[in-house]
Parts: sequence; C-alpha cells; structure tokens
Amino acid sequence: MSAPAPSPLAIVDAEPLPRQDEVLTDAALAFVAELHRRFTPRRDELLARRGERRAEIARTSTLDFLPETEAVRVDDTWKVAPAPAALDDRRVEITGPTDRKMTVNALNSGAKVWLADFEDASAPTWENVVTGQLNLIDAYTRNIDFTDPRSGKSYALRPAEELATVVTRPRGWHLDERHLQLDGSPVPGALVDFGLYFFHNAQRLIDLGKGPYFYLPKTESYLEARLWNDIFVFAQDYVGIPQGTVRATVLIETITAAYEMEEILYELRDHASGLNAGRWDYLFSIVKNFRDGGSKFVLPDRNLVTMTAPFMRAYTELLVRTCHKRGAHAIGGMAAFIPSRRDAEVNKVAFEKVKADKDREAGDGFDGSWVAHPDLVPIALASFDAVLRDKPNQKDRLREDVTVAAGDLIAIDTLDAKPSYEGLRNAVAVGIRYIEAWLRGMGAVAIFNLMEDAATAEISRSQIWQWINADVVFENGEHATADLARKVAAEELTSIRAEIGDEAFESGKWQQAHDLLLQVSLDQDYADFLTLPAYEQLR
Repeated sequence: MSAPAPSPLAIVDAEPLPRQDEVLTDAALAFVAELHRRFTPRRDELLARRGERRAEIARTSTLDFLPETEAVRVDDTWKVAPAPAALDDRRVEITGPTDRKMTVNALNSGAKVWLADFEDASAPTWENVVTGQLNLIDAYTRNIDFTDPRSGKSYALRPAEELATVVTRPRGWHLDERHLQLDGSPVPGALVDFGLYFFHNAQRLIDLGKGPYFYLPKTESYLEARLWNDIFVFAQDYVGIPQGTVRATVLIETITAAYEMEEILYELRDHASGLNAGRWDYLFSIVKNFRDGGSKFVLPDRNLVTMTAPFMRAYTELLVRTCHKRGAHAIGGMAAFIPSRRDAEVNKVAFEKVKADKDREAGDGFDGSWVAHPDLVPIALASFDAVLRDKPNQKDRLREDVTVAAGDLIAIDTLDAKPSYEGLRNAVAVGIRYIEAWLRGMGAVAIFNLMEDAATAEISRSQIWQWINADVVFENGEHATADLARKVAAEELTSIRAEIGDEAFESGKWQQAHDLLLQVSLDQDYADFLTLPAYEQLR
C-alpha cells in the first residue's frame, strides 16, 4: 500500500492578487510545505530556547562567551568559503522593501548590493509578501520597467553590469505567515520568504552569474545559524544546484549573537559571506534582555548612543576582527538620513555626519556599509574608495590589535549620557508615526528626515518601557511613569491631527497606533516583539 500524499499548503483568508499564480505555483508551495515539515519543529524548539536564555540573563544580569564552543574559537585553521565574484566587493549596500519603484531604484542606485527586504522594512501584508516576490522575478527577467500613473515618471533598469547584486532578507524566526497554513498550522514567515524566492530564482540567478544570497535577521545563537545551514543544504539538493551556491550574511543585531560570532560563522562556513552590525535592533536586544538588570543597563536617548560609545565600539571592532580572522566580510551599520528637498542646511549637516560615520567604518576595517537612500551612495562610496582604492575589500586587515572582554559588550554604564524628557517625546512621536504607517502596510517610513523601520519602533517602545520600570528621573525633575507616557502620547496625537487635518487623521490608523504603542510600552508582560501583536491588527 502506497503512502498517502502529503497535505498541500492552504492559502487562508487572503484575497486573490493579480499574477499570484506565478509565485504560488503547486511546485513552489510543495517546496515550502516540505521546508515547513522538516524544519519548523526545530524552529519552535529554538524559540523556546530563547525564552530559557532570557530567563537566565534575568537571573544573572550577565553574559559570557560560551565554554562549550571554545574549541571552535581557538581553532585557527577554519575559514568560511571564498566569496563569489558577485559578493567580493560590497563597499556600499542600499536597503529597502521590494515594492516595484524601490526595486528599480535600488538596483540602479550605484550601490554594489541591494538588501531586498521582506523583514523590518516591509509590513508583511499578503500583498507585500506576494508582490515583492513577483517584483524580484520581474527584475531578473527584465520585465519590471514601468511608468508611474500618478507622476508620469518612467522607471527602467540600467544594463545588467551596472545593477546592484541582490541579497534578500526573509522575516525573522519569530514571525509566522498566517495566510499559508499546513493542516491548520501557519508556516514561519522566514520559510515562506526564503522558500518562494529560492525556488523561483536560484537557477535563474546562477544563469545570470550570481546566486541566491541572503541576509539572516534576528539570529540569537549559533544553533539558529545551524538550522539555516541545514535548510540551505536541503534546498540546494531539492532543486539540484551545487552545494555552497547559497551565501548568507548574518546580522549581529542581538546581544546574545555578539557572544557567538565565530560559532555562527562556523556553522554556516560553507555558505557564509559575512556579518553585519545592525545598530537599532542591537540596542533593542540589550534593553529586552537586560530590562530588569537595574540602572547600569538603562540606555539614554537612542540618538545619543552612537557607534563610538565604548560598548558599541567593542561590538563593532570584535565583529571586524572575527570576520577577517575567518575570511568573511564585515559590513557596517546604517546611514538612515533621508535628504530634504527643501532644506539645504539640514542636508549639509547630515551629509557631514554620514561621511564621518563611513570614514570611521572604513578606517576600522569594515569592507562595506549600509545606506537607506540613493543620494547617500556617493558619500559612502567615497569613504570606502579612499581606503580600499582598487581592492574589493580589506579582509587582509586582521585587526589583531583588538581585544574585547565579555564585560565590554554590556558595559552600558560607560556611556556618559542620560535619558531626557525630549528623548521620551521623540520615542513616542516616532513610535506612533511608524506604527501607523506599518498598520497601513508600509514598513520603511521617512520620519523627521530619517528612514525608520520596525527596529526603530522596537527601540522606541523598549526605551519607554525601560525608563518607566527603572523609575528614571528626567532633567526637568519629572519621573518616567505610565501616566507621563500617556500624557505625552495624547499630546502627540493632538499635534498630529493639527498637522495633517481632521480628514487625513480620521482616514488613517492614528488612534490604533497610539493604543498599540502604549500597550507594548506599558504592559508589565513585555512583548518579545512589537510586530507580534501588531501583526494581529495588520489587514
């Protein structure tokens, strides 16, 4: 008697979209279903392990390098696989969601790499998930040129040799895709994003002289990197491409991963491309993990925590040393400034800050860095060109002068800055404005001349939560309390209504965003991720 056929994936509670059948083919859905059957149980175990790790940090208020993996760290003989030609020079990378306009603009931007984002810069509506995949397929087949019906502006791809190399970022392990289910169980968003992209494009990218390249977000341990590596091995065999074709760059954007950088590279060594320093999520992770650790873990206003803060410098210098020791690329942080079309002075000051930041990264040994807007590509490019000249990277700079002790990474109290009342106001203002846009399906949002994504909202609400629970006293003598946060949020809502008018206010999701920000900022039961309760409201 033959075994019964495996259950197919079901599309649940989703309005049909134009051309979705080109993405959601039976063969592609069968592949995603197989990924789900094989790997979601391990995903679930690793999410439970995160909770156990967090409880241990709450008990001890410390972290250390892992004794059980010391052999990996002291073994100087292993290296990651050599970079493919398309990923050898990464001196400037642009990030952004996979809508049609951004796809063309990012590929044409002059950056070496485009991080095509299904994660923090994309609100995971069903339309964004499916059309984002379509836009990437259309880009590779050069069927993406279009004219914007509102502006009349035409968008067209440049010649292939001038286009950025795509590195796709799937959602983090914690997010499910409720619209794709197997026997009533939602498929992890990471497997949906990875599976559909890989299935449709792996061979196509090889034919174009590139390959299926990925950024892996929110990784918290080397065991999570091992899971991804096993997925890559299975996927390459499934579609019949050579092992090692996939390349992955891991964002070191959690405090626990900062203690396991070498182990993460080791687990992915046949598929590893590098590590990236993700600033806002990293700060969010520090607050989340040490939120009950007392005053020495209280962060000041987010804009006062620069990359020159001692604990941030320890993190970035360790990242460069670790990557170059193992033959991997070290990719720097984000320049999030959005140029103003009306204020040249704002641009001048911001461009000088961006230049100083990128000069520092290039000087520290990074092989490349991120920008959020095409206008910043030339600035970052000049900083890295000055150091790299005609070399594709500086992996030969081993940074053996760097020594980082375990305590250096969590020495938050070495920063000579304090939370301010204005910092509370800014956290509330940015949080409400970002969440409102997210609930309307926009994941990358320009707010106060900065490109904000979900990591921004996470650090905003986490700081509000931390300051209240640590009973911070601001410079004006006011205590951080839930009532104060509610007062500031109410004032911000009134200000927004006056700014945009009653009609625009009523047609938006402002009250909903206000309520959600206060929920995740004031609840004693701290939500692991803002996007989990927000996703329940995303329609």
